[in-house]
Amino acid sequence: MTRPWITDGRLHFAVGIEDTFVPQTVEGERPIDEYELTEHYARVEDDLGLAKDVGCDLVRWGVPWYRIQPEPDRWDWSWLDRAMARFGELGLSPIVDLMHYGTPLWLEGQFDHPDYPRLVAEYAAKVAERYPDVARDFTPVNEPMIHSLFCGEYGYWPPYLAGGKGLTRMATQLADGFRRTQNAIADVAREEVSFVHVDAGMRYVGDVDAPEHAEHVRRLTEQVWLVEDLVTGRVDSSHPLAGFLLENGADEALLADLVAHPVVPDVMGVNYYPLHSTEVFEAGVHHGGGFADPRPTRDDGAAGLAELLREASTRYGAPVMISETCVTGSVDARSRWMTESLDLVADLRAGGMDLVGYTWWPLFDMYEWTYRHATGPRADHLLTMGLWSLEETPSGLERVPTDLVAQFARHAAEPRFQGRQALG
Repeated sequence: MTRPWITDGRLHFAVGIEDTFVPQTVEGERPIDEYELTEHYARVEDDLGLAKDVGCDLVRWGVPWYRIQPEPDRWDWSWLDRAMARFGELGLSPIVDLMHYGTPLWLEGQFDHPDYPRLVAEYAAKVAERYPDVARDFTPVNEPMIHSLFCGEYGYWPPYLAGGKGLTRMATQLADGFRRTQNAIADVAREEVSFVHVDAGMRYVGDVDAPEHAEHVRRLTEQVWLVEDLVTGRVDSSHPLAGFLLENGADEALLADLVAHPVVPDVMGVNYYPLHSTEVFEAGVHHGGGFADPRPTRDDGAAGLAELLREASTRYGAPVMISETCVTGSVDARSRWMTESLDLVADLRAGGMDLVGYTWWPLFDMYEWTYRHATGPRADHLLTMGLWSLEETPSGLERVPTDLVAQFARHAAEPRFQGRQALG
């Protein structure tokens, strides 16, 4: 039986709390833990109260694996117990983000460790077993293709692999862990659970047919969905990237096993940022992609979001969800995007799309990942994205409501989002 929120006909409003964890350090790179940077560890009860106040019933929210399993045979549940108790008190449902980049410090090689798939599944099962009355919706891996690119092809984050072989290794390792995680949770669940698969919506425009770009663009377009295709059993010999994976060292037995034993999403989530999700190719100009060598981007607004949602819905045949969206900018710019994107949601639902959720990410401002490669204070890396702004005070970061708080709450209560009649 599918979880009721997926089938009740409503549009469910959610917020996310940025939960990137890259705790490993090397020379010139400091750890990044968004919960620490935003002081969420200390303020978790109040922060979850803000989510309740704004009219949410779902919160996309992650577990810091590296903190709750500080040693291979030691678990520290103290902070997570606090957080889950607060979810229960508030009647909020977390969509538990089990992997948002951070592996434990003791796991040598991180995602490249041969035991990573088994260990991540064991950790996930322990979380599900401990909180059966609260944690019933799970994202096994947030944005697994961004993991694969940053940790594999670009060599930007641990384990710093590069090129096609690095990308292939990361994508297949993550897919194996993803599949094992979902199965492990299903095996231990005492209540009905759902799985919200989430990846970054990425689009490519511009001189995409120019001879020097065409082959690369074809690969990029297909690999937007690569890890999801792997876990859902779509990467057989006919898949457009099958040859690429085998040429770059993919384990043929693992690929065959993923085809034979797939897992599927109960909801397919698309993360879309209009200022960043559409990359532009320019004939004669070569960019590697990623933070180190980025391509220019283009704001395709609601049209880009609609395209990605339709593709996800058609490709996987599951209900879809906007699992992250916002713009980085002024309150007015964020307000305009909230209105534009929710008008699109209403139109898509009226046209028959089974679109079940809308997530503003993040609940409060966050800090850019460039913090990891810098030496200055966190304030230098503030991203103005939230419903609440973060303001430095002598006692720490104050959550200051913007006009977006009331706007989001109004939208969450709108009749057009409240039932099946919205589907027309």
